[in-house]
Amino acid sequence: MRSLLVLGGARSGKSRHAQARIESQPGRLCYIATGQAFDGEMTERIARHREDRGPRWTTLEEPLDLAGAIDRAAREADAVLVDCLTLWLSNLMLADLPLDGPVTALQEAISRCPVPLALVSNEVGLSIVPENALARRFRDEAGRLNQTIAATVDEVEFVAAGLPLKLK
Repeated sequence: MRSLLVLGGARSGKSRHAQARIESQPGRLCYIATGQAFDGEMTERIARHREDRGPRWTTLEEPLDLAGAIDRAAREADAVLVDCLTLWLSNLMLADLPLDGPVTALQEAISRCPVPLALVSNEVGLSIVPENALARRFRDEAGRLNQTIAATVDEVEFVAAGLPLKLK
């Protein structure tokens, strides 16, 4: 495995699947977390995810500079997992930052990453059209981001009900 995008809906098993793929690699592993703990529930969720990973893992929290985080992680680890691209996208949008530059930088970081790299992203385009403009923009931007990253990586898998389906 060189680079992998794992897509799926909420609670589909995509993160667990991506983690298992990275854990099949030898050596030191790095988990790049893009989520931020803005409330107690998210704090608990982050702590639970940390506990699920063993001593081979280090965690790098990076809500905005994902390309830089991949570069840093690849210098220290033998395989890298990014979870998740849609949280990263929402961080950029909520900070009112432009998207084109960071997405291009992410593509470049994926292409130059010298170690196995898995990225997790939500597929948000399979449900009803959101009722407000921000949610519709997020859905559209997430779809474009997923298409861009899918074209960049070597493998793409879609996970539903814990079952992976190879797309690329």
